[in-house]
Amino acid sequence: MARQGALRLIQNVREGRSLADQPGALRGLPAPEQARAARLAAETLRHQGRADAVIASLVSRKPVPQVLDVLRLGVVEMLELGAPAHGVVGAAVDLTKTLGKRGQAAAGMVNAVLRKAGGFQGWAALPPQELPEWLRGPLVEAYGADVMRAIEAAHQQGAPLDLTPSPGAAPVPDAEALPTGSWRLTGPVQVSALPGFDAGAWWVQDAAAALPARLLDPQPGERIADLCAAPGGKTLQLAAAGAEVTAVDISEPRLRRLRENLQRCKLAARIVAADVLDWRPEAPLDAVLLDAPCSATGTIRRHPDLPFIRDGHGIAELIELQATMIDHALSILRPGGRLVFATCSLIPDEGEVQVEEALARHPGLAVERPDLTGIEPGWITEEGGLRLRPDFWADRGGMDGFYMARLRKPS
Repeated sequence: MARQGALRLIQNVREGRSLADQPGALRGLPAPEQARAARLAAETLRHQGRADAVIASLVSRKPVPQVLDVLRLGVVEMLELGAPAHGVVGAAVDLTKTLGKRGQAAAGMVNAVLRKAGGFQGWAALPPQELPEWLRGPLVEAYGADVMRAIEAAHQQGAPLDLTPSPGAAPVPDAEALPTGSWRLTGPVQVSALPGFDAGAWWVQDAAAALPARLLDPQPGERIADLCAAPGGKTLQLAAAGAEVTAVDISEPRLRRLRENLQRCKLAARIVAADVLDWRPEAPLDAVLLDAPCSATGTIRRHPDLPFIRDGHGIAELIELQATMIDHALSILRPGGRLVFATCSLIPDEGEVQVEEALARHPGLAVERPDLTGIEPGWITEEGGLRLRPDFWADRGGMDGFYMARLRKPS
């Protein structure tokens, strides 16, 4: 059942739908089978390039896409996830036979290829899945080929679970305390079963995603807006620091999750469902946190479907929107107020370049260089922002790609 669900997820990704945007794909499967299917689909996408290399060495002609997906599932399940070959091969043959006449005709080939693949030597030495050229080219230009390969290796490793603790919260057993203040857990984890979940002692948030709110340095009683706030990790951080927070987001469904997390963590914030560009506070704010819409290319290690459903189209429009949002955020700040601009993108045009251009548009605007516990000097950029990459902390499990900078409005 799980393999059938995983195949359905992968086929939908090939048609342009993200893994997260398939609520009905696994309907009818028991919860454990849904989790297994989702994991198998994600791992297959994460290791597709390696699986294709194995398959190519065993076939004389590339199979049709539907059959190729079955082969990829089988190769990854055996060679990466360690499933017994006999069970995988038999299930893959049965799965192939459900694919109509072409599948029935290919069942024998699938059986033969996967039997040979089960004994393949050198899986670990195969290079990781390469990013598509629309993204890989600009990133090689920005960071160099060696860094690009390190980023792709980090994507292959996936992402551990990071938690942001409330002030004074008791540590979660077996969690590693990261230098920047987050907690990290590795291996399969049932979040709701962890100590402190019901008490709201922490919330799930990648260590890199936790840094923009820390960079803002919220103070008790400050009036702060979290723009594009959902799903709300940064809102929770600001509220936990004692700020008077207004969380603004255009998505009411995503704001429901924010409300649930605020309630669980016993924190308070004003929530506004609105287009950020249409919203203005009653009085100028002390600070604004803008985690702007972006290409999300920094999150591929946890969203391995992203390279398969994007083609670079629309990034120019996102860059224009980000600039407009920066200008709007500055307009609702009091003189001397501060803005943290952040994007979960690896593309400099959505980070470093945005800040350089904002400084040119706004005379007197200044970047305040980060001085945060746990960050390394090499992460600080020339203009004074913070550039994070998936290959940072490689020995600890990496981090999401992010850019952030704290801007001070002239007094």
